[in-house]
Formats: sequence, structure tokens, C-alpha cells
Amino acid sequence: MNVKVKCKMKSTQRSPPVYKYDEDKIISDLKDYIDNTYDEHYSQNKFQATEFIMDSGHGEGFCIGNIMKYAQRYGKKNGKDRKDLMKVVHYGIMALCNHDKERLNNPNQLPINQPTNWPKPIKSYDSGYN
Repeated sequence: MNVKVKCKMKSTQRSPPVYKYDEDKIISDLKDYIDNTYDEHYSQNKFQATEFIMDSGHGEGFCIGNIMKYAQRYGKKNGKDRKDLMKVVHYGIMALCNHDKERLNNPNQLPINQPTNWPKPIKSYDSGYN
């Protein structure tokens, strides 16, 4: 008996989300902010000082320290300066990159309380900490 079965494939395309907090605009603004940091005085000879700190093994503490610094500074030094919040998120991104690189180099070492079903880190990186 020859039976043909039709399989209905689920569409992998999703409708774009309706952002409630302007995440799409804020992410675009954040990208512009980060792009500009590569043109500022923080980047000398195409290297940022942060790269040397990360490469010397002090990246996690450096990034977390700066996250705390700019989070505590928000609303105080220059009032509610949006740039301070951008710096918090940028240092958070660098901390995530540092985390992924450390985890990639030590795949059996999971932080305490991290679920084992978390996605694996990205295995390849372009140059530097973008």
C-alpha cells in the first residue's frame, strides 16, 4: 500500500514585534553611540585602552566597575545624562563579550547558578571587542 503523507511545515518567519519601549530606536541609537566611540580619543592607533585591559585578564572587573560607575553617576554629575546610560549598556555589551570569550576558552566551566541549557557562546569573533 502506497500512502503519501503531506507534512505541513511551520513557518520560521515571525512577525516583527511591536516594541513597547522603543527598543528598535534605542538599539539604533546605541549602535551609533558605540560607532562614535571608535572615532573618539578613546581609540588611539585603532586600539582602545579597554582592549589592553581585557587582554590582560581584567576585563570582567573593569566592565562591571564601569557599569556601576556610570549607573551611580546618572542623575548626579550632568543631571540625567542619556550618555551615562549608553555607557552602562556599552560596558554591559563588552562584559558579555568577555564572558563569552572566557566561556569559549573554558567550555566546561559554567558560572554558579547558570542553567546548563543556556545557548552556547558565539565561536568566532571579529577583531577586538566591538
